[in-house]
Amino acid sequence: MRLPLALTALILLAAPAAPRAANAPSPPELLAHHALYTLTFNQRASSAEQSGGDVVGARGTMGYEVIDACDGWAIRQRLRMTVTNADGQDIQMDSDYATWESKDGTKFRFHMTQKTDDAITSQTDGEASLSTPGGTGVARYKTPREQTKPIPAGTYFPTAHTVAILEASRAGKKFLAVPLFDGTDENGTQDSSIAIVDRKPPFATPFPLLNALPSTRVRLAFFDRQPGTTTPTFQVGLRYWDNGVADTMQMDFGDFVMDAKMTELVPQPKRC
Repeated sequence: MRLPLALTALILLAAPAAPRAANAPSPPELLAHHALYTLTFNQRASSAEQSGGDVVGARGTMGYEVIDACDGWAIRQRLRMTVTNADGQDIQMDSDYATWESKDGTKFRFHMTQKTDDAITSQTDGEASLSTPGGTGVARYKTPREQTKPIPAGTYFPTAHTVAILEASRAGKKFLAVPLFDGTDENGTQDSSIAIVDRKPPFATPFPLLNALPSTRVRLAFFDRQPGTTTPTFQVGLRYWDNGVADTMQMDFGDFVMDAKMTELVPQPKRC
């Protein structure tokens, strides 16, 4: 089972980015922050999805950090889950995912390690670049083996995707679909689709940093980039605030579903 993609991922139209018009609204200002989430097993959704699956329970935590490194965004996501199977056996699953992405969206470095009970089950490491924002590019892997993969035009790296989703929400769009490269898959670029469910004006939350901002609920699905593929490899629903913070999520792994709720939000200073 693959653990989740970087939760910063998300999307513009499947075409090269157009220059910003002089009177266009400024892009969203992302918040450098540290967030902590509690993960709980969604019994109802998992029962509907499993149809006799092996997972009967799960719990965990996720730490998520966004650092403003002046010329780029450094992000680290650390997830730890204990999954209980039908035999009552607890299985420990860990994921450590770190990236750096230039603020113009053309350069990207990635490292991911996934473990099951301390045994490494998946690992990727490398870098990628685009000729221009929205242009073609290439990914160069060091791990699991040295190889290069072409990146098709229209592909976005994760942080640029987050900004694009927020811009699409502010523009009143309802659906987007584009290629995504986040470095979590050794096969390279994936396809993704995003449904923008709604957009809400500011309302009170337990986190003062969010209370003055609009938010939007989105549903994302990720697919292997192959002709005729209709079954997503991973799905996630979440609420994004206009500063890029996600406070609630529902992660669908295929054989079970986890709910994530943010319990801590701390802003981070710029680190130039």
